[in-house]
Amino acid sequence: MKNDVIIACDFGSAKEAFEFLDLFAREERKPFLKIGMELYYAEGPEMVRELKRRGHRIFLDLKLHDIPNTVRRTMQVLSRLDVDMTNVHAAGTIDMMRAAREGLTRPDGTRPLLIAVTQLTSTSQERMQRELLVDASIDEAIAHYARNAREAGLDGVVCSPLEASLVKAACGPEFLAVTPGIRFADAATDDQVRITTPARAREIGSDFIVVGRPITAAADPLAAWRRCLNEFCPETLKNA
Repeated sequence: MKNDVIIACDFGSAKEAFEFLDLFAREERKPFLKIGMELYYAEGPEMVRELKRRGHRIFLDLKLHDIPNTVRRTMQVLSRLDVDMTNVHAAGTIDMMRAAREGLTRPDGTRPLLIAVTQLTSTSQERMQRELLVDASIDEAIAHYARNAREAGLDGVVCSPLEASLVKAACGPEFLAVTPGIRFADAATDDQVRITTPARAREIGSDFIVVGRPITAAADPLAAWRRCLNEFCPETLKNA
């Protein structure tokens, strides 16, 4: 299902994560969750299994980036967790992304959605050129990485919401744009530089938005989640 809010569960322990998720216990529609490196490395695959048992969809955000054979074998392991989405770094090359897709595909032909990270939302044009020695503009680099991901058979990319329309133009409307860098209009930007609001993200082509601190650090996380849903995908509230 396209158009959903994914909560970034960037917690350091299962205890912290479950205390947060208890706030949503009475919700019939369980939030879609992103489990990143911090929580996965702290608690391991059992954390993913428990959240699946509780009815959550899971985006496993480990951003694999290694030689193709290592990525293929790692994805074979991750495919057993029955997550709904996972990712690699597009900079790992087309061969690596193809290997990731092959490893993630189960014997029956099914697999989770597989997306590739283009450029992190903390990366500015100046940093990309000065520190990463990428001379192309950030838009050119992201469109190129997206086309590589499409050629490798992936389902979409992670990009800033500001580049979602660029990705759609380069790869077609069905190619997914999963976008962090979401802030409410009245919130701080924190450490991200390419950001926008939930409503604007939908207007410019995001299929899924990944939202962390605006929800997890809110005074009322449940209300903040509902605000995100109302701004980005109000139809999900009507159908809940």
